[in-house]
Amino acid sequence: MAPRNAPTGRQRRLATELRRLREQAGISVQDAAAMLGADRTMVSNIEAGRTTVSEERVRQLACHYKCPDTDLVDALAAIASSRRAPSWWAEYRGKLPEGHLDVSELEQHAVRIRTAQTVHLPGLLQTEDHARAIFQLTVPELSRLDVELRVAHRMRRQEVLTGDNPTPYTGIIHEAALRLEFGGRDVARAQLERLADAADQPHITLLVIPFSAGGFHGAGQSILYAEGPVPQLDTVQLDTALGATFVDAPTPLANYRSLLDLMEESALSPEDSQELIQSIARKL
Repeated sequence: MAPRNAPTGRQRRLATELRRLREQAGISVQDAAAMLGADRTMVSNIEAGRTTVSEERVRQLACHYKCPDTDLVDALAAIASSRRAPSWWAEYRGKLPEGHLDVSELEQHAVRIRTAQTVHLPGLLQTEDHARAIFQLTVPELSRLDVELRVAHRMRRQEVLTGDNPTPYTGIIHEAALRLEFGGRDVARAQLERLADAADQPHITLLVIPFSAGGFHGAGQSILYAEGPVPQLDTVQLDTALGATFVDAPTPLANYRSLLDLMEESALSPEDSQELIQSIARKL
């Protein structure tokens, strides 16, 4: 097992889940190491994501920890077995903040994606011009090259919704986000038309929370909820002033699922949402 300096978000998640399994079993790091015939440093490195771990070792640890959830064990083993698989976002390593790459990885492996935005439109459905207008407003100001790198990366992320096996997606959008004209009226109109076209796709559901809904749960938040192959591997990504933050603890995940459900209840139906999007576009 080779040490590594910068584990990806998915590799860190594998490390976290192995630690959780050990703690749930009531086994110390020292005892886990003894079960493997190794020293505690190796187990500590595995649980910190500093050391790669094989599929066989993941199953061995799960067996020692007497984990009864075979679906979870299979999902963790799959993460370990895919650690060397090539990824398109690797070409952006060193060019973009690591959080951008972790979001790409999270979306790529999700079995379903739910997002909620009240000011910005979903990144997975933005046009190039709309995305460019947003990145040009970043503080501190980005160079032209950095703006274009972020735009290209965002467009590439959208392949999870446009590929041969698109990921089911539900986007909750507040009406305020539809009416903000990033890049001017022409850019805004094209962006709304893009949303309306996307809503026609069978795997995409757009739900708009209208101004008439008044106050609603989750106001002001920007949430990406990525469902994993098993519920224990779900992940929430939040946008903050300091960059992307990831949440994977069981209780917060349950809270965010409930929050998104409540936000959906405040939204219009998919049909009425699309009509509102088209109506705003026609007035531009």
